[in-house]
Amino acid sequence: MKGIKKNLTEEYLYLDFSHQIEGCIFPLHTSVTLFLLSYCDCKIFKVCLVLTGENADTSLLKNVLSQHVEIQIISRQELPLIVQNCCLPAVVESPDSFCRAGLAVVLRHIVQRAYDAEPSKKGILELLGFKKTCLKACAEVSQWTRLCELTIPLSIENFLKESCDQHPAIPTEILKLEKKLSEPVRVHNDDKLRRQKLKQQKAAGVGPTLAQEKLKSQAHIQETSEDQDPSSQSLELQVAFSKLTVQEHPAALNREPAHIRRAGACALPPLEHVFAEGLYFTLADLVLLPCVHHFLVVICKKLSERLVEFPLLAAWYQRVQEVPGVKTAASRCGIQFLHLPELPTTSSEQHPKFSEAAGAEEHSDPSFIGGPRPTMTKLMEKGIEVMFSPHPCPAWTLDWNRLPAAVSPKEDKMNRTFIFRQRTSTQHKTSERPTQPYVRRWRGWSATPKEVEQGKMSSDRALRKQQQLNNLVYVVTHQARPGDRIVDFCSGGGHVGIVLAHMLPSCQVTLIENKELSLIRAKKRSDELGLSNIWFIQANMEYFTGMFNIGVALHACGVATDMVIEHCIKTRASFVTCPCCYGFVQNTSKFSFPKSEQFKKTLSYKEHMILCRFADQTAVQLPPQRRLIGKQCMCLVDLDRARAAEERGYSVQVISMEPESCSPKNNMIVGVPI
Repeated sequence: MKGIKKNLTEEYLYLDFSHQIEGCIFPLHTSVTLFLLSYCDCKIFKVCLVLTGENADTSLLKNVLSQHVEIQIISRQELPLIVQNCCLPAVVESPDSFCRAGLAVVLRHIVQRAYDAEPSKKGILELLGFKKTCLKACAEVSQWTRLCELTIPLSIENFLKESCDQHPAIPTEILKLEKKLSEPVRVHNDDKLRRQKLKQQKAAGVGPTLAQEKLKSQAHIQETSEDQDPSSQSLELQVAFSKLTVQEHPAALNREPAHIRRAGACALPPLEHVFAEGLYFTLADLVLLPCVHHFLVVICKKLSERLVEFPLLAAWYQRVQEVPGVKTAASRCGIQFLHLPELPTTSSEQHPKFSEAAGAEEHSDPSFIGGPRPTMTKLMEKGIEVMFSPHPCPAWTLDWNRLPAAVSPKEDKMNRTFIFRQRTSTQHKTSERPTQPYVRRWRGWSATPKEVEQGKMSSDRALRKQQQLNNLVYVVTHQARPGDRIVDFCSGGGHVGIVLAHMLPSCQVTLIENKELSLIRAKKRSDELGLSNIWFIQANMEYFTGMFNIGVALHACGVATDMVIEHCIKTRASFVTCPCCYGFVQNTSKFSFPKSEQFKKTLSYKEHMILCRFADQTAVQLPPQRRLIGKQCMCLVDLDRARAAEERGYSVQVISMEPESCSPKNNMIVGVPI
């Protein structure tokens, strides 16, 4: 086929299969993934359904599986070893050392690969949204990703199971989605669009709301955009139509009237949802559509009187069907869309204004009163003081000069030559404009601009990174035993994991990282070294389910450190972590602070946040006294983490790295199960 790239790496896509109810494949993650494959018309993956039970009935699968995708059914024992350590769905590249796991990561990869295979289909890449960030943030930090990736599929699965025997309760997550669709849309150019909407409303009076227009539109989206007068559509629909029909939204040729330009932000009308994330059709819509469809099927059959509670969800459901390619993909997957009645909707005037919403958020945020000294004094009165354990071997260092170049974060070649263009005459305030580049020798960096782009670093930073690695590698290598499995969480470019894999050839090292490019760089370095005892997994750490002996994390940001420690405790593994970004520590669905009983009895959440806030003030540019207070706050936050682990059967030490100048965030938390 014209435009298809050749020699694409062969990849296997593994999906769970437990059972099937009324045309729906369980788990819903599998239904969603198959639906995306059909929508993208992607045939480059070898798809394997993995039976989760011995008695799984596969006789009816042919009725709901896309005929254009070849699917093989296997048992879990037939999975590659790396996949057996992950939650499905998962994608593995041959030779089974690089795995992508988790719904959001896998779906984003499918979209990218489908586009790479056929670049002429630019609409496929648009599914990743503005700056390709749709569902990119991990579920631990993004409520939206968590809603789409985890809570809605799981809650609707439970809803469908309960509906077989009784009248089920409406999932809370569906109510959250309905509320989400009622909130004003925020996009990168919303001020401009809202002014255009205000002008439209002023010209025609207050017209019908977007939700009412959605229900009136029953034709295909392309037919609608051709036959309907654009001036009669709401601004949101015009923008959405122009995007889906690969046409630019017509820009205003004339300057906006004065009363439109002078209108304040509070006077501008909010933008309303066309699709799940706002004005544009994205991957999130394709994730939610199969889930919402099966939910609405049950509602229409057994709880039809409650359909009126979801007018925005129903309008969105109808709108998504009109997107080109959606009905075709649905028919391939055995999905027969419902035709819902017109439902009454709330008017746009009932949406909260941006200023009111922002004010409410600011009012709800805790206000920090006072500094860290009263909090530290309060802890001292309860016998809790800043205290570090002695470093086991402060002078120990790897012989970096004898290690292969790919092991070290530092480049061998120094004093590279850089070519810079001189600043323009306006920048130098001179009348002369340079016409030729000039050459300057830059002695502070050890890499060319291309190498910097590839993740290599300056010589000073590389030296500090080596010093950080000396601390972690010493502790891990003295704990590890032959045959141990070591996991480098939040591995980034693999600075820790690659050194450990090289130093401990009898151990299996696994790198887990959510950022694809970082992991690809690590894989390239590993290939240069010829390492055979290393795995690479692109996933959120909660999708890694394998057993291991030691967990390590260098500068895991915010609550990621707490997630690493929790993962290790559940597996009864030792942990060696170096926390970072204390200011990002906050209560989540999994963690509440303070963590230990000792700190909970002394500090409130607000007081703990004061410690976290000041723990980030350790940068070298700050005055020495402030850095000292920051270091003390770091220690107290980490002591709380250590005490919490001790309460669960661990021996834990908080150690300061040597030399302390290796990083502003230079604490290590070392825990060993008792």
